[in-house]
Amino acid sequence: MNGSRIAAVGHYQPAKVLTNEDLAGLVDTSDEWITSRVGIRTRHIAGPDEPVDELAAHAAAKALAAAGMTSGDIDLVLVATSTAIDRSPNMAARVAARLGVPSPAAMDVNVVCAGFTHALATADHAVRAGAATRALVIGADKMSEVTDWSDRTTCVLVGDGAGAAVVEAAAPGTEPGIGPVLWGSVPEMGHAVRIEGTPPRFAQEGQSVYRWATTRLPAIARQACERAGLAPEDLAAVVLHQANLRIIEPLAAKIGAVNAVVARDVVDSGNTSAASIPLAFSKLVERGEISTGDPVLLFGFGGNLSYAGQVVRCP
Repeated sequence: MNGSRIAAVGHYQPAKVLTNEDLAGLVDTSDEWITSRVGIRTRHIAGPDEPVDELAAHAAAKALAAAGMTSGDIDLVLVATSTAIDRSPNMAARVAARLGVPSPAAMDVNVVCAGFTHALATADHAVRAGAATRALVIGADKMSEVTDWSDRTTCVLVGDGAGAAVVEAAAPGTEPGIGPVLWGSVPEMGHAVRIEGTPPRFAQEGQSVYRWATTRLPAIARQACERAGLAPEDLAAVVLHQANLRIIEPLAAKIGAVNAVVARDVVDSGNTSAASIPLAFSKLVERGEISTGDPVLLFGFGGNLSYAGQVVRCP
């Protein structure tokens, strides 16, 4: 019952890069229009032969390598995604098969943009309860597959990618590396962010999401810090869902993490939904912008108007 920790992280993005100038050739938009409204300059787009489980498996393999583990060490696979087109086998089972994970519990978590932080909390709870020893927690989405590329209000936002974390029990006598989760939703406003229809298409009510994120979420994010026994100014980094730079910057400022590095991966990657937090977090670790043991707030929000956040220690 010592709790759990993140042993390592990893990320993966497709090779194809779509710039704002490229988008200007598809719809009535421009680099100035996009950067001034959402802060995005480029995004990575997966090809038709790159399914979600392939993106997820690449990120997971990197996390396993960074942890010095093999697929045989894993007994729980959780994949946060909202772009799984098929119902079964689920993404977690497909990833486990790609990696050769023997006999894992394998579950998908669909909480859209807050999916990774929900999945991370679920893995933490499973390890604390003794139901798992080591877990792969992955956020992966192929938003390009559910986007109307003739709609300039949404197609400028999205990108594809995956991020992963290896979660294991904290050493006896040490502090947990994953703090208590604070999660919830506003289900009556679930219509504000949608992936619906046949074929499924992404749509959102941008102003409603902006107001909710910048006015309601700062206090909730501060409560997540309180649950970890920290003040916002103690944080070394803040990794919010990479939705839009115009949401990330005011939300980070209102949280009060004045000494923290604020992840701004949305500029280069766009909105990758459930992948955005582990993708941005892994890049901070890879670039050495945060150090082992540093406290980092991970805070997801979006679809279903759901949210989930926890303070973790950098691996």
